[in-house]
Amino acid sequence: MTDAPEDSRRPSLRARLVQHVMVPLALTWLLGTAVTVGVASFFAEKALDRALLDDAYAIASKVKSHPGGLALELSSGEMSTLLFDQSERVFFAIFREDGSVIAGHPGLNAPRPLGNSMTRFSDISYQGRELRSVALRRTEPAVFDVVVALTTGSREELLHLVLLYSVVPQLLLLALLAWWLRRVIGRDLWPFSQLQQSVNQRDALDLTPVTVTATSSDVEKLGMAINALLDRVRQSMRAQREFSGNVAHELRTPLAGIRALTEYGLAQQDPAVWREQLRRIGASEARASRLVEQLLSLALVEEAEVGLVTETIALDEIVRDTVLRYLGRADAAGVDLGVQGIEQAVRVQGNAALVEGVLGNLIDNALRYGRAPAGRASTVTVVLLQEQGAVTLSVVDNGPGLTPEEQQHLMQRGARGAAQTRLGEGAGLGLAIVSRFADVMHAGFKLGQPVQGLGLRASLTFRTAPAPHALAAGAEPDVAA
Repeated sequence: MTDAPEDSRRPSLRARLVQHVMVPLALTWLLGTAVTVGVASFFAEKALDRALLDDAYAIASKVKSHPGGLALELSSGEMSTLLFDQSERVFFAIFREDGSVIAGHPGLNAPRPLGNSMTRFSDISYQGRELRSVALRRTEPAVFDVVVALTTGSREELLHLVLLYSVVPQLLLLALLAWWLRRVIGRDLWPFSQLQQSVNQRDALDLTPVTVTATSSDVEKLGMAINALLDRVRQSMRAQREFSGNVAHELRTPLAGIRALTEYGLAQQDPAVWREQLRRIGASEARASRLVEQLLSLALVEEAEVGLVTETIALDEIVRDTVLRYLGRADAAGVDLGVQGIEQAVRVQGNAALVEGVLGNLIDNALRYGRAPAGRASTVTVVLLQEQGAVTLSVVDNGPGLTPEEQQHLMQRGARGAAQTRLGEGAGLGLAIVSRFADVMHAGFKLGQPVQGLGLRASLTFRTAPAPHALAAGAEPDVAA
C-alpha cells in the first residue's frame, strides 16, 4: 500500500495558513459579539428600568391623602397620557400598606421593596405576558406602593437589531478577509509551487542551480539551500567520476604488466624464471595496491571535505607512531630515518587520520625518491617546530631535490617527476593527496629546500590548540569545520 491517498487528503499550506488565521479571528469575533450583545442588553435594561421608575414616581406624585384615605388624583385620560408608550403596553397598580388596591390593575402583583430599600425591579408574568416591573414605596402622605410594569418587546427588538447590525457586517468582513487571505497567501506561496514544479520536472542528472523567484527571505533561503545541496551533489558526482576515471586509467598499466609477467612466466619451464616473475608480480601488485590506496584516500577526502571537522590532536604522538612504522623499511633501504621536536607535547587543530595520511605520503616519497647521490649517506628527518601560534611539520631529505618549476608541477594530480619516470614508479598522486588533505584541514603546505640547500623540504603548518590546563580552566577550543 502507498501513502498517496493519505497525502492527497492533507490540506494545502495555503489552506492551513488561512485556517490558522481565520479560526482565532472567528473565535475572537464570536467572543466580542457575545460581549457586545451582553453590554447592549445590560444598558437596554438599565434604560427600561429608568423609564419604569420615572413612571412610578410620576404616579406616586399624584397620590393624595383625603378624609376617606389615599386616592389617585388622575383621570383615566390623564393616566393614559402619562403611561403612553408607542410600542409597549403599560400596567400599573397602587397598593395600601395592607395590600388593598387604591387604583390600577388589582392582579398586578410584584415583589415589594425589602428593608430600607425604596425600589425593587423584577420580571413577572401577568395575563400571559412577560413583564418588567418596578415597585416603588412611598411614606408620604402615608405608606403605599406603586407598581408599574410593561411588556419587553421593544427591548428584545433592540437586542435583535444590535445583534443583526453587529454580526452580519462582521460576518461579511470575515468572509472578505478569508477571500483576501487566500488570494494573498496563494500569491506569496506561488514561488514554492514554481520551485516544486521545477524540481519535479528536472532530470536526475541535471544539477544546475534552480531558478527561484524570491518574493520573501524564506523563499530565497530555501532556494539557496536547494542550490547548495545540488552543488554538493554535483561535487560528489564529479569526485566519483574522477575517481572512476583515475582507477580505470591508472590501474590499466600495472594490471597489464602483471598479466604480461604472468603469461611470460607460464611460458617458461625454468623454476628460476618462475621465481623472478613471481617477484616482479609481487612488486607490481604492491605498486597497484599503493595506487588504489592513494585513489581511495583522494576520493575519501573529496567526499568528506564539506562535513569534516577538525579537533585538537597530539601531533607529537602521531609523528612518533608513524615514524616507527617506517623504520623497518628505511633500514632495509639503507636510509637514516630520524625525528626532531617530539620531546614535548605538541597539540594542533587537525584530523588524526588525515595527518597520518599526509605524513605517510611524505615519508614514502622521501624514501622512494629522496636518496642521496652515490658516496653520500641518505637521510630523511621528520621535524616538528613550534613558533608563535603555529606548528610546522616537515619531512626533509638530502636527495637530488626539485627545481621551483618541478615543485609547482608536482602539486598537480597525475604529474610525475623525473625520478618517478626514471624508476617507473608512482602515479603522480602522492603530493596531490597531501595538498588536498592540507586544504581540508585548513593547513598550509609548501615545498622548498632545506637549510643546508641539499634535497627537499615538504612542510605543513597547523594552528596550535590550547594547552590542557587552559581547557580545564574553561577555555573553549578553536574548532574549525
